[in-house]
Amino acid sequence: MPNSRPDGKDKSLQCNDIDARICSSQIAKSCGRVILVKTDIKTAWSYDGSNPGCRSIGGGMPGSDLQRFLVGGVALLAIFSAIFHPLPAAAQDVAATKAELASAKIPAQRMKQYSDLAVQWMEEYLRIDTTNPPGNEKRAATFFKKILDQEGIENVVFEYAPGRADLWARIPHTTAQAQRPIILLNHMDVVTSDPSHWKVPPFSGSTVNGSMYGRGAQDMKDEGLAQLVVMVMLKREKTALNRDVIFLAVSDEEAAGTGTDWMIGHHRDLLGNAEFLINEGGENLLENGKVRYVGVDVGEKTPLWLHMVAHGRPGHGSRPNTDSAPNRLIRALDRVIQYRTPLKVLPVVEEFLRDMAPYEPAERAQQFRNIRDAIEDKNFQDQVERDESLNFLLRNTISLTMLGGSEQTNVIPPDAWANLDVRLLPGEDPKPFLESIRQVVNDPNVTVDPQNAEFRVANASPTDTVLFDAIRRVAQQYFPGTPVVPRLTSGYTENQRYRPLGINAYGFSPFTATQEEGNTEHGNDERIRVEELRRGPKVLYDVVASVAGTR
Repeated sequence: MPNSRPDGKDKSLQCNDIDARICSSQIAKSCGRVILVKTDIKTAWSYDGSNPGCRSIGGGMPGSDLQRFLVGGVALLAIFSAIFHPLPAAAQDVAATKAELASAKIPAQRMKQYSDLAVQWMEEYLRIDTTNPPGNEKRAATFFKKILDQEGIENVVFEYAPGRADLWARIPHTTAQAQRPIILLNHMDVVTSDPSHWKVPPFSGSTVNGSMYGRGAQDMKDEGLAQLVVMVMLKREKTALNRDVIFLAVSDEEAAGTGTDWMIGHHRDLLGNAEFLINEGGENLLENGKVRYVGVDVGEKTPLWLHMVAHGRPGHGSRPNTDSAPNRLIRALDRVIQYRTPLKVLPVVEEFLRDMAPYEPAERAQQFRNIRDAIEDKNFQDQVERDESLNFLLRNTISLTMLGGSEQTNVIPPDAWANLDVRLLPGEDPKPFLESIRQVVNDPNVTVDPQNAEFRVANASPTDTVLFDAIRRVAQQYFPGTPVVPRLTSGYTENQRYRPLGINAYGFSPFTATQEEGNTEHGNDERIRVEELRRGPKVLYDVVASVAGTR
């Protein structure tokens, strides 16, 4: 963009010269790419370099002034009344116009064809039953392969066990010197479903009232299908690439993760020393028709599942004794449940809470902005304990999930057991944490051991990368004025397995969903709106092209 304002002045100057002459006009104009406020209706505007006018990038803001406006997680201050300051260079990049997106170069008719294909292929994909167990992901891999073969995209199906398969595909770079590849990762298996609780059969791919139903519609056949469409778009549009784009569809994610482990163990070379990976995760929360935030998962907590066994004196149920195994177990569990693990603030959580502060009530906003001070306050600690969405962000958590004892009501068993689902923050060493739980139990007749022999330390990816910046820029064009925030998720994804390979892995979804729609994941009537299926591949294409496309 030329280094000038609509009025011909150097845009490096501060906009202090914007006065009543401009503010009195019906359209508030901008200074370069400065976000201004039309003071009479409190609307945010930014300058589109191809148009000397303004375009709205945000709706009306409450209050008399625009106090804080988040673009890509960066706070942009609008100074009161008619005095404004130019954005820093990084924020100017975020304000890129839609005309600069790769999809803007695709004719509307061809874009419609891609959207139509997304809907058609999603119907077919949802009809493939890949319930795990047993998985049978080879059926889905064959579906992908047929399309990739038709498009002339290099691909291989690896059937590493009967019916269990991974698929790898690649579109190579077109430049003489290439950067490291980007991987589009998805899993083909889905969890079980009970048709008696669904409006339509879980594997029908039926569309009802504008939403397509099917197991996997949220987790994660939707994103896998969007990634497939992106590969087709890159190929058909002959998108010039400065890095390989790899499509990787794996099996068994919903269980033991054998598909990813097999791929890494047997064909790590096909990952091409990748720099970036986009996988399931993230959340673009839709509330009252507006996207509240675009969440990008940069880290996950790791599970440490514990098995607790209490030993005691057995006997007849009619003659209770205080040393019974069930009694010992209950006392030990009570100590564990009452145990408050220390509150900790990770940088990614601190950034997330700071970015969300403007959308919270005043007291809570202040706590979010100064979270390291807030966690020292006893009242805030109590609030955290009661708020499960905040609690998991700030500490290692422990959930009691299973109990067992005697097989008969009138028998006091010699042993009683419980299972605990522990989720550890990134960077937390499982071994010291396990020892701390044993100290809390403090009973030689109660053992606490991990269910899995392998200890995994949770990890995270940085936010200062070209991929995260690309997501931020693209999201601002599709969801103007919406904060783009890094998130830590309480769940577990296979990003954990790829980060130790030197890959920056992120959970990002190109789709929006309401809370109710998101809750159908692993639940009944899992579904996605058809309009999202039509738009999602375009969003993801713009992200991938921004990272892998030549400029």
